[in-house]
Amino acid sequence: MESRAHPGHANLRHHDAVIGCLRAAGFDMAMAAHAYSLLDAYIYGFALTKMSLPFDSTTDIAELAESMLEPFPLGEYPDLADFISEHAMKPGYDFADVFEIGLDVVLDGLERMRGVEAWT
Repeated sequence: MESRAHPGHANLRHHDAVIGCLRAAGFDMAMAAHAYSLLDAYIYGFALTKMSLPFDSTTDIAELAESMLEPFPLGEYPDLADFISEHAMKPGYDFADVFEIGLDVVLDGLERMRGVEAWT
């Protein structure tokens, strides 16, 4: 969607609507640009990451982690190994579940910036 040199009407309407919402919420044009960029980066970045993850289940995560870390000495990446074993391999883990948590952090930060003049 964002890579097109000639965006369509729906894409332009989307950009216009988001910028309009940000301005109506109290962001000046420069801060609306910063806020839009932040939202755009978080949402599209999350979606692209989710689409490119090479696993669908915790079983797949375990197999991927094992093959990914196997060539390296045991203990070379202890925090990553802990993340995989103590978080990502827990039953019911779904990467998509963390989207709302991150979006809440982004929106809370934008709320604090509303009405603040942009730094340029």
